[in-house]
Amino acid sequence: MSKRDRVAAIGVGYSTTGRRTGLTRRQLVAQAAVAAMKDCGISADQIDGVVLHAGVAGAEPPGLDRIDALDVAQMLGMMPITFYNSDQGGPAYIHAAISAIAAIQSGQAHTVLTVRVINQRLSSAQERDSVQGPMLVGGDSQFTMPFGSVTPIQTISALPAQRHMELYGTTEEQFGAHVIAQRAHAALNDDALMRDPLTMDDYLNSRFVSKPVRLLDCDYPVDSASAIIFTTEERARDFAKKPVFVDSAVLSATDVLPAGFEKVVDMNHNSPYHAAKELWKRTDLKPSDVDCAQLYDGFTIIVFQWLEALGFCGEGEAGPFVESGATRLGGSLPVNTDGGACNVGRRHGANFCIESIRQLRGNESGARQVKDAEVAVWANATGPFSGAVLMTSG
Repeated sequence: MSKRDRVAAIGVGYSTTGRRTGLTRRQLVAQAAVAAMKDCGISADQIDGVVLHAGVAGAEPPGLDRIDALDVAQMLGMMPITFYNSDQGGPAYIHAAISAIAAIQSGQAHTVLTVRVINQRLSSAQERDSVQGPMLVGGDSQFTMPFGSVTPIQTISALPAQRHMELYGTTEEQFGAHVIAQRAHAALNDDALMRDPLTMDDYLNSRFVSKPVRLLDCDYPVDSASAIIFTTEERARDFAKKPVFVDSAVLSATDVLPAGFEKVVDMNHNSPYHAAKELWKRTDLKPSDVDCAQLYDGFTIIVFQWLEALGFCGEGEAGPFVESGATRLGGSLPVNTDGGACNVGRRHGANFCIESIRQLRGNESGARQVKDAEVAVWANATGPFSGAVLMTSG
């Protein structure tokens, strides 16, 4: 991006985060948004856009817990505004971020609050008890569910992980090396919920959820909201925190949901490869310039896919790359330095944007700070749709 078009991130914030907090989405969003405004010293009347990612269409909680972008603007005293989007699709938080970035670049708004709010699903017992009558499956899912492909654990994780092992010789221990490294980073992060050290025996002894995927390969469901404020480069200099700039950003879709994960031609060479190709086309920077990477870890295999797609290692080489210690703090490419969603909780990618910003500010990550970090990349999702953003410290 040219200097005059650059978009900057200036404020970040989290809500209370935990298991079944009892807080409504409205309360979670308010907490995160106020925290982000306080972080950079901005007032509500200085914000003229809101993008809220509140879940997948059709999966929102019923009744009074629903919330949209206009609710947020009204609740926080931001009216009138010139841009708003109640995003309920796309590859998690990154869809909201890129919507805000595009709005600022096009001049539709100058300062946009973005929020991802997520609640835990009902327990399996509650879901079972709520079913009335026969369970019917329509659409593309009728061809997969009868054979056991019921949840994202199978479609997004188990099948790609098994395929990666068969094609490239990836081992369970290499998956474990990633999980252990992330937990080591989480131990240095006060925001992390899971901080106890892990050993390889701990990993290998954890139960399978859908082989070869273990419980420790899965992100941790929580109630949470995460907020990031974006603005123009010109305005960014007026606020309390050092601005962090968007250098390149991309959304990618190579298929459509709901059955896009099963229909991808190659389970490991999919949308992240397309996203990465476009990301690097839009910048003069190269993979070797990146100081840290914050890569979506709904499941371990997704991190391996992004490492390969972004060119940090060769195709099929993520296992040995991780096993070598390269992705640990002090390695050639520290990855998920906040501990990832497996440890800070499922914040649907917003945590990776926030961690990138904190790392590039240079003085906010304590013992997990990557020395002299100037370039960070963060990415969301996999399979049929994904996105990535490259950010710089100046």
